[in-house]
Amino acid sequence: MSQYVVVWFRRDFRLQDHTALYYAINEVKKSGKEWLALFHLDPPEHLKGSPHEDYFFQTVSQFKQRLKEKGIHLHILTGEMEEALNKLKKELPSTSDLYVNLDRVGEGAKRDERAKDICESLGISFHGFDDAYLTAPDQVVKGDKSYYKVFTPYLRTWSKIQKKKPVRLSESEIVAAAANVPVIDEKSERVFQSVLKRCSTSWPLLGEKHALEKLEEFLVGKINDYEQNRDYPELLGTSQLSPCLKVGTISPRTILFRVFEKKDTKGREAFIKELAWRDFYHMIQYYNPDCKELEVRNEYQGFNWNQDKNLLKSWSEGKTGFPIVDAGMRQLKKEGWMHNRLRMITASFLTKDYLIDWRLGERYFEEMLIDYDSSSNIGGWQWAASVGTDAVPYFRVFNPTTQSKRFDKKGEYIRKYIPELRHVEDAFIHEPWKMDEKKQKEAGCLIGRDYPAPSVNHHIQRKKAISMFEEYKNVQNGHE
Repeated sequence: MSQYVVVWFRRDFRLQDHTALYYAINEVKKSGKEWLALFHLDPPEHLKGSPHEDYFFQTVSQFKQRLKEKGIHLHILTGEMEEALNKLKKELPSTSDLYVNLDRVGEGAKRDERAKDICESLGISFHGFDDAYLTAPDQVVKGDKSYYKVFTPYLRTWSKIQKKKPVRLSESEIVAAAANVPVIDEKSERVFQSVLKRCSTSWPLLGEKHALEKLEEFLVGKINDYEQNRDYPELLGTSQLSPCLKVGTISPRTILFRVFEKKDTKGREAFIKELAWRDFYHMIQYYNPDCKELEVRNEYQGFNWNQDKNLLKSWSEGKTGFPIVDAGMRQLKKEGWMHNRLRMITASFLTKDYLIDWRLGERYFEEMLIDYDSSSNIGGWQWAASVGTDAVPYFRVFNPTTQSKRFDKKGEYIRKYIPELRHVEDAFIHEPWKMDEKKQKEAGCLIGRDYPAPSVNHHIQRKKAISMFEEYKNVQNGHE
C-alpha cells in the first residue's frame, strides 16, 4: 500500500519556489511515497462574503483547475480542523506526513499549533517551513536578542542577512510524484463549489503565470522610476504584486532575486526597502501577538477613541467631503485594492480627523482588501494612529487637502473615482466647496447635493487630535 505525503496549501497557491512542496517532493523521491494536495475550507458559516474572500477563493479555484490539467486533484476538506484531519486519516490511513508553509502570527499560528498536535495524535509527521516572508520573524534581532522597534536600524541588519534563494522543481517531477487518489470527501467538494457561487466580484487575472508576468512588467518598465513615481496614484508606478504575495501565487524570494538582477538604482533600492517593511511588520506582530486589538505602545492602550457609526459609514462609503479621501475609499470598494499613499491618507483621516478607533478601520480594510496582510495592515493602521512602533508622531497630522494637491496635482485620480467631480476645474478639484454657486452649476456639481460638503473642519480636528493626545499623555504621566 502506498504511503502518502500531503501538502497542505493555505496562502501559497503556486508550484515554483514553494518550500513545503519542494521538501515534500524530495521526501517522495527518497522514500518512494506519493504526494497529494490538500486545501482545508473553514466552515462556510464563518465566512463574510467580502471582496477579500472572493479574491482568495477564486485564486484557490484557479489553482485547483491548474492542477487538474496536470492530472492532480486538489482535495477539499471542510469542517473544524480536528474533524478535517481525522477524515483525512480515516479515508487515507497510510497518510504518513503533512507538509505546510507555516503561519507565524495571528490565528494562523494558533491553527498551526493545533494542527501539529492533532497530527501527532494521528501518527502523522508534521513538517513546517518559513516561506511567506524573506526572513523569519525572529531572525532579524539586536545583539542582545531583543527585537527592533525602529525600522531604520532593522533595515541595516535585515540587509546584511543572506536571503534564501528560490527553490525549483520541474513540472514533470511534480506530476510524476503525485498520487492518483479518488476524491476524499464529495460533500466538502460541493461545499467549496457553493462558496464559489457566492462570490459577487470576479477577478480574471489570477494564478502563478499572471503573477510572474506582472513581475516582469514591473521590472521592464516601472522599477527604475519607482522611487519618484510610487506616491502618485494616477501613475500606477507600483508593482501591484501585493495581491499575488497575499495568496502566494508568487514568492517574495522570486521577486527579490529577480530584482537583484536589475541595475542598482534608487528605484530598485526603494522597492527592496518595501519588501523589508513587509518583514518588519511581520516581526512586530510576532513579538506583539495581541496587536490586532491592542496598541503596541502600551501607553496608548486606554485612549478614548470615537466610535461614531455615522462618521465611520461616511468614510467607508467615500462621502466625507474630502475628494482625495473619498476617491481612495471608492477605489477600495470598487476594486478591493487601494494605492498605498491613499491607505495612509484615508487611515490618517479616520483616526485624526474623525478621531475614530483605528481598529474599526483595520477591520474594514481586512474585509475589503484583496491583498490583506494582517501584519502590514495592523502596522500601517497603528502607524497612522500614532500608537504603534516607529509610528508617525501624534502632532504630525496629514492634511487631506495638502496631500491631495501634492500627490494628485491635476485631480486625475480624484476624477477617475468620483464622477460627480469630473467637470470641476483643476483650481477647485481638491477643495470643491470653495466654488461659488455659478462655478458649481458650470461643473454640474452642487455641493451638499451632488457631492457632500466637508463633514469636519480639518484645522479644528487637527488641534483637537493633538490636544487629546497631549491630555491623555499628561494623565498617564500623573500631571492631570
